Amino acid sequence: MSVNDYCFTRDIVDNNRINLQHYLWIELFGYHIHPAIPTSNPTLRIADIGTGTGIWLTDLARRLPDSVSLDGLDISFDAAPPPKWLPSNITLKSFDIKADVPDHLRGIYDIVHIRNFSFIIRDPEIEQVTRNLLQVLKPGGYIQWAEPDVDSFRINKGEPDSKIDALRNLAAACQDRDSLFRGTWVAKLSTVLEDIGLEEVQADVKDGAFHTNVAIHECNLVIPLLIARKMKDKTVEERVKQLMPEAEKETGDGSHFAFTRYTVIGRKGAE
Repeated sequence: MSVNDYCFTRDIVDNNRINLQHYLWIELFGYHIHPAIPTSNPTLRIADIGTGTGIWLTDLARRLPDSVSLDGLDISFDAAPPPKWLPSNITLKSFDIKADVPDHLRGIYDIVHIRNFSFIIRDPEIEQVTRNLLQVLKPGGYIQWAEPDVDSFRINKGEPDSKIDALRNLAAACQDRDSLFRGTWVAKLSTVLEDIGLEEVQADVKDGAFHTNVAIHECNLVIPLLIARKMKDKTVEERVKQLMPEAEKETGDGSHFAFTRYTVIGRKGAE
């Protein structure tokens, strides 16, 4: 996977989206680490895959002892703060989730967290990516994987007679241009984890309260514009800009993009 494969822009607008999206995700699910995953060990080693701005790690760091090691793994740290600004127990490390796992990362983590890869991983890639995650886990370690199910996309109306034409056209402006927008693997993730041998697999599935969904939608309403900019397709970008005022009006009436969201966990067996 190359840096250019990332479908968003890694700029200040996208960084703000990622950071706000994190807090809304925690609001929706109610935890940083699933309550079934033990965290009492003061020498835990935790990896955040695709750490981006590092927001999950920095928010988690203040909730765990300083003796816990927190590693942010990514192919680019353009979105992350300078390392000297991070808590002392956070380290940034280069890692390509689609490439062979380097020896120095094999079998070292108690918990591996990964979130928001549904626009990055295609259906044929999911099994190998999951096996790569398994390789960085210690025996007995846990994966926590959190995703919106892109395949569940729908537009909820604020009222039965609310207009959603602009929102529908806004979504269509970027959908169907790449298989990344047609992935079906998220809803099958529990089965994928079981098939590669993980134990105690369970899924926490949320559709969210109406007000939470609207807030998440407003956070993510910038995504079509970011995708258009990254595609460097002026026609799509102008179409998105043209649709946005009316889409904002429809949003103000309560209509919004909606997805079913998953947090799936599993434990690696003893070897």
